[in-house]
Amino acid sequence: MPDLTEEQIRTEVMDLHQVINEKFNYEMKYIRPPKGEFSENTLQATNRLGYTTVMWSFAYEDWNEDSQPEEESAKKKMLDNLHNGEIMLLHGNSKTNTNILDTIIKEAKNMGYEFKSLDEFEK
Repeated sequence: MPDLTEEQIRTEVMDLHQVINEKFNYEMKYIRPPKGEFSENTLQATNRLGYTTVMWSFAYEDWNEDSQPEEESAKKKMLDNLHNGEIMLLHGNSKTNTNILDTIIKEAKNMGYEFKSLDEFEK
C-alpha cells in the first residue's frame, strides 16, 4: 500500500468493503495493511475512509501454500507465544491452520484465555 496513491488506496479498500458487505452483510471498519507495510500516507488515507488500522502481535510463516509448517511445530509455536491482548495473524489459505485451529482455540481456553472481537478489547 505505501506505493499506491490515495485514490488507488480508496479504490482497493472500498471495492473490498463493498464485496464483504454484499457477501456477508458486514460493514468493515478495521484494516490490516497487506504484509504489514504502511506509511503515514496510507494510515491517513484509510483513516479518512473511516478505518482503524490494526496490526498483529503474533504471526508465523503460514501463507505459502507450497511450504506449509508441520502441524505439531505450528501448534507449539502458537501456544508458546500466547499472550494477553494477542492479535494472532493466521492466513486462511493455510491447510495447517485449518487442521489445527480447533485444537489451538480449545487449548488457549484451557489455559484461561478468552476470545473477543476487536470491539470488545479494552482501549
